Amino acid sequence: MTRAAVPPNKENLAAWLQYFDDLRIGDFYRDRGNVSGGAQAGPAPLAGENPELSELKAQMAKSKAATPSAPAGSYVGFPLNPNLVPESKAAPVAKFDIVSIGRDVSLFTELEKVKGDTLERIREDIGDCKRCRLCEERNKIVFGSGNAKAELVFVGEGPGRDEDLQGLPFVGRAGKLLTQMIEAMGLTRDKVYIANVVKCRPPQNRPPEKDEVATCIPFLLRQLEVIHPKVIVCLGNIAAQNLLGTVKSISSFRGQWFDFRGMQLMATYHPAYLLRNPPAKGDVWKDLQKVMAVLGLKLPKSAAKA
Repeated sequence: MTRAAVPPNKENLAAWLQYFDDLRIGDFYRDRGNVSGGAQAGPAPLAGENPELSELKAQMAKSKAATPSAPAGSYVGFPLNPNLVPESKAAPVAKFDIVSIGRDVSLFTELEKVKGDTLERIREDIGDCKRCRLCEERNKIVFGSGNAKAELVFVGEGPGRDEDLQGLPFVGRAGKLLTQMIEAMGLTRDKVYIANVVKCRPPQNRPPEKDEVATCIPFLLRQLEVIHPKVIVCLGNIAAQNLLGTVKSISSFRGQWFDFRGMQLMATYHPAYLLRNPPAKGDVWKDLQKVMAVLGLKLPKSAAKA
């Protein structure tokens, strides 16, 4: 029995075609050209292809060309919170919302999961990484450290000089302040987990560039999936922007709660920022008390008196 042809839903079809393009396997539905080696002006429609589908592909191509590229440092993916997405100045060309599939369907999240994944396996997969230019000047890869079953994970930007030498996250001046923050919450570093967006030190401690983040952040996402803490605290702009998919400054959403794949996420100022701006410590302490409330931690007597 042959299956009856069902007219495709344009919006769903457009979303799937865009999905295949993002995975760089979109060419499977295009004619691969003249096998004799002749010049080809562009992809030709498949024999017997529905004219509406050809028109739909043309609309997608125009839409993709008209979409502005994301600013440096922003996460290459689908925003988890539409309220943090800056409004585009350019009017959309297509009549359908392609990116909605990223918000409503777990396809992209599933692609980043590895069955039976562990922190040890992730570290083995990283190996002696040469995937981006950050490997050229690094001393040690800074994978992350702490409790693999932690309810609280801190995510920073990237290793600094001390971290690069020791291979451990947050061990310099900013790391010492983070340790004090953790202890003020009534915890110790071995009760939490600490990691960074990139695992190699950027030269001169510059912010990691867009391609460097895109190369390294899948390993962080796998770490977060394996640990699956109750709370993630992003320290500073780079961590917050790349996990939340926004280019807005952290000051506009600091201290707010967001859902991140079934985990609660909050962004606050980086300890390095607090070293330069001590008055901001009060804001961070307020944020950490919100985290403590979610984790069921009581305020230590010493902190309460302070």
